[in-house]
Amino acid sequence: MKTRTLPLLLAALLFGASCSTAPVKLDMATKTHADLVAFFEAWRDYRVPPPKEGVPDFSAEAIAAQWDAFPRWRATLDAFPISSWSVSEQVDWHLVNAELNGLRFDHEVLKPWERDPAYYVYFYPSDTDVPNREGPMIEGSLEVSYYEYPLADTDAAHIEAGLRIMPALYDAARVNLTGNARDLWIKGTESIREQSEALERWAARMETERPSLAEAARNARESSNAFAEWLESQADSKTGASGVGKDNMTWALKNIHYQPYTWEEEVLLVKRELARAHAALRLEENRNRALPELERISSPEEYDERYQAAINEYLAFLEEEEILPMKDYMAQALFERMGSFQPLQNPEDLRGFFSEVDYRDPLTMRTHHYHWIDLARMREEPTSSPIRDTPLWYNIFDGRAEGLATGMEEMMMHAGLFDDRPQGRELIWILLAQRGARALGGLYQHANLMTLEEAARFADQWTPRGYLPWDGSTIQHEQHFYLRQPAYGESYVIGKIEIEKLLAEYARQLGDDFSLYQFMDDLNGAGMIPVSLINWELNGDDSEIRMMTGKHPADTP
Repeated sequence: MKTRTLPLLLAALLFGASCSTAPVKLDMATKTHADLVAFFEAWRDYRVPPPKEGVPDFSAEAIAAQWDAFPRWRATLDAFPISSWSVSEQVDWHLVNAELNGLRFDHEVLKPWERDPAYYVYFYPSDTDVPNREGPMIEGSLEVSYYEYPLADTDAAHIEAGLRIMPALYDAARVNLTGNARDLWIKGTESIREQSEALERWAARMETERPSLAEAARNARESSNAFAEWLESQADSKTGASGVGKDNMTWALKNIHYQPYTWEEEVLLVKRELARAHAALRLEENRNRALPELERISSPEEYDERYQAAINEYLAFLEEEEILPMKDYMAQALFERMGSFQPLQNPEDLRGFFSEVDYRDPLTMRTHHYHWIDLARMREEPTSSPIRDTPLWYNIFDGRAEGLATGMEEMMMHAGLFDDRPQGRELIWILLAQRGARALGGLYQHANLMTLEEAARFADQWTPRGYLPWDGSTIQHEQHFYLRQPAYGESYVIGKIEIEKLLAEYARQLGDDFSLYQFMDDLNGAGMIPVSLINWELNGDDSEIRMMTGKHPADTP
């Protein structure tokens, strides 16, 4: 099985591992960073509600029991005397603090087990390009792409056991789901339907290799379909808003994602980036007005040739321009994600926004695929901190992961990667415009100023060249996801801005001694954590952290 934590959590759920609600006992006289690591490991167990007959338990009783224990965990963490620790150790404390705040937000505001049918998606057929699955999800979900195939017997047993608990999970979900969030309900129903389709495809794949798994997958599909039908039968009664509101959004930004902005400030920043992208695009188009339009890749042979060339060109540029230290795993990480040509039945059809960009110039999205280099680095070059090496829950990594992947597009353009690709520069600005448009839609959804459909139409209106139709699967899935996970939708743009701030201050402090090569090495070495915390560690400035979180408890007499 590939290195990943989720199958281990599945095993704990299936085979009855006990999850204590009591915080770990610590030596009150010391409370060192090692004690924080012990607290974190125990905290991760506490976060998983104890299973009931092997099924994840999100009943009102289980949720209440977890919440009743929370103040003891909060008090234990607050008692750490971190003001005497190194900055790196204090940053680790804040990462654990962010996770505690994430659970608090779940209980007080988000309540995914009650409001969000997509929370009960249990079968994921494909992997993700960030450290942990995007959005709220049940711990121990079946991430079947992270197993080695053909399956080992033990892996097959884990998957089969997980498939066989799905009917009971959906029986429980019918009781737990009492919320009134209409957009979450409608789109969550679609997510369950998509799960059913994925289960059928995977069953067909397993038919010869593992017949019992194929049977279990089809039984799980039947329970998934029945659950979707029940959700549809309840849909007309769901009339409430799905957003968390401006104030709750601001709290989540500062206390979970450590983004030092209010809802209003993020709207202003994203509006500026959206306008900048459109203005820059029009200037590029005017400069390139005599050039023919870029044609889409039209054959498997052309696809393979151009994608391979793009990867090689990108890696050579990073090395020759001394952008960052090069490692052997980087090429493999990118080539493994090269994909394959997808034909169209109608030449006028769209493949999806990112493919419309990628099929015109594959170099554009290779820059964004820094994601896969990040994940390879987490595997091959772990940090010295067990807390940072564990993918953070609540997508706390989003500003760093999505911000750098998005930032690499424009930064590499400014660094010269697209100097001989004028129309590729146009595509870079289109990418930023799309991310700004969907980020604003996500912010407006959470302020309950737009419905999901209105946010999708807004993104369509503000994405150039018609590449993002409002009723297409790309923006429909994205706006649903951003509605489920406050702060993620704008993390691409806000994270990019934060990294630009980080770079500017790093260079200001070093002056003539500044090196982009060293900056990127230091940035990567800090781990997949909020950029504001990286700024404290690299630049020695904790002002944003104190502004967002107030004084450390240990600093108060």
